[in-house]
Amino acid sequence: MANSKSNTESLDAQLRSISNRLDAIENVVHNPTVDDEEKDSSSAEACGLPDVPLRELEAGIDPDRESLIRAIEKKWVNGTELKYYFFESGAWGGSNSQQRVVADAFDEWKEVGIGLNFNEVDSPDEADIRIGFKRGDGSWSYVGRDIWSRPVNERTMNFGWLLRGQDGRDTALHEIGHTLGFQHEQQNPFAGIEWDEDAVYRYFTGPPNNWSRQKTHHNVLRTLDPNSVEGSQWDPNSIMQYGIRSGLILRPAEYRSGLRPAPGLSDTDKARVRLFYPEMASRLKKLERFSAERLDLSPAQQANFVIKPTATKRYQIQTFGSSDTLMVLFEDNNGNLEHMAADDDSGWGHNARLEVRLVKGREYVLRIRLYFSEESGEFAVMLW
Repeated sequence: MANSKSNTESLDAQLRSISNRLDAIENVVHNPTVDDEEKDSSSAEACGLPDVPLRELEAGIDPDRESLIRAIEKKWVNGTELKYYFFESGAWGGSNSQQRVVADAFDEWKEVGIGLNFNEVDSPDEADIRIGFKRGDGSWSYVGRDIWSRPVNERTMNFGWLLRGQDGRDTALHEIGHTLGFQHEQQNPFAGIEWDEDAVYRYFTGPPNNWSRQKTHHNVLRTLDPNSVEGSQWDPNSIMQYGIRSGLILRPAEYRSGLRPAPGLSDTDKARVRLFYPEMASRLKKLERFSAERLDLSPAQQANFVIKPTATKRYQIQTFGSSDTLMVLFEDNNGNLEHMAADDDSGWGHNARLEVRLVKGREYVLRIRLYFSEESGEFAVMLW
């Protein structure tokens, strides 16, 4: 009984830790009131996310532990270099001007001051993010690390209408936000939105969206689990918030005549993305062979190491202790980090483990992001 009580208290503390850090940055963010003259997306097509089943976790997992995992599982390890590719011909091809809008939107997210990097590549085989411009197929993206589940010959993002002016820029920022691991803001359980559901279904199942009732529920009416969203406040000006036409929202009363988010990234968007992806330190601690490194992290935090093998051979890298982690190994290729291997042990009773061939004279970077630890500071990583 004592151990069970201790574990419950530890889970509660970790949930409070990540929630408090998110609330702290949100409490200092000011979101201005939007004038009627600002962006009005009330008659625009909307982003329709693909419906992806929840990742399977071990049967009987503690609900609080699962909540921590679900809150973080789609986010990247910080310091990841995400490579994107534009389809240029065929049904998915886009013009240079359309590609430039999206490339500029990647730059805008980067300029917030985050640890992720974005680079365009010339082949879909090299890309993490594969971007199409198929008209009539809607604008959408898979969320966060879900893009790695897609075959290399498939899109992970699409733009179904011309990207023009600020609305076009905001569409690109929105879809990239999904790729960074962020969900639709109107589905935030803390929004307190009461929808006119019949009106919502009538609107979204008609033109220009022509969605099914299931897709409408998935993208608009479905309320996200409180533990899967960032913080405990709703940001109506978030780039992840739909523009909503009048007559769809019953409450809050001020949005009965429509909700028009301010253009661009909001202060809350910037604060949230910096929390999960802060700027990276330039120097990393070396992970020595047969030397266990103790990890003292809070949920969503990560540790970063450099590995410099003294011999070319197969090595093993493993975490130890009662923890849920995502462990990713990169090879440093003249300053560009190439993804090599990853293991996500979250929600299961084993530890993250990699078995890889490392080459003498080359450098590798190991990143470990924590979901949950049974006791703070009570887990470690070792190379051998």
